[in-house]
Amino acid sequence: MGLRPVRPAPYRRGMQIGRRGQLDSSAIVDVLGSTPMFGVVPRESLRRMALACTTRTFGRGQYLWYQGDEGDRLLIVVSGALKIVVQSERGDEIVLVTLGPGETTGELALLDGAPRSASVVAAEPTTVVMLTRTAVLEVLAENPHVLDAVLRNLGQIVRRLTDQVADLTFLDLTGRLAKLLLRLGEDGPRPDGTAVIDLGITQSDLAAMVGASRPAVNRVLQRMVARGMITIDGQVIVLRDRAGLRGRTDY
Repeated sequence: MGLRPVRPAPYRRGMQIGRRGQLDSSAIVDVLGSTPMFGVVPRESLRRMALACTTRTFGRGQYLWYQGDEGDRLLIVVSGALKIVVQSERGDEIVLVTLGPGETTGELALLDGAPRSASVVAAEPTTVVMLTRTAVLEVLAENPHVLDAVLRNLGQIVRRLTDQVADLTFLDLTGRLAKLLLRLGEDGPRPDGTAVIDLGITQSDLAAMVGASRPAVNRVLQRMVARGMITIDGQVIVLRDRAGLRGRTDY
């Protein structure tokens, strides 16, 4: 496991980080039931699970856990966005994926009890519901079909990582960045065929997600702007030519 970054002063193992959220038990039940993992669990069981949950809000840039920490919690994103980050011994990092509302992370460490394989950091102010490993295992024991959802989740993680390895191997930086922009713009299509990315993502974030330096990403973005593929206004990116971008993602 690589060297971990220096923790900010407020963080100490065993301390609860962030401010308590305002979700009541009923709202937590709704959050649990909206996830693919727990959507099949009877509501009465969800009510019992909610008693074991805690809600936290984290500020932008605040780490929820670090690579190598104990894997004792499952997280569900209520609002905001999280980045899953792997860091090298030199301090370089790559963002494996960003997660939004309704998505979960922490399944792998919960199942095998091993330390965290990646860090999790808030990309913007983010509220999450936390569920302990013990509570998750109890749900699995009572509802064996939940395991199917967990396995599907893990399968998606493996597929995503396989795709990332292939992209790093076969695509140049322009191709990797075009593919990333198309994925980030999936939820922002407009009637005119364009798509908007307004997630508060910086060029440094984009660089970490495609395994490149920020200056290199900036040069590629400016070439895309010059060719009419995208426009940039601060941290908002508009995909003007999605077909052209897709043409750069072929192996």
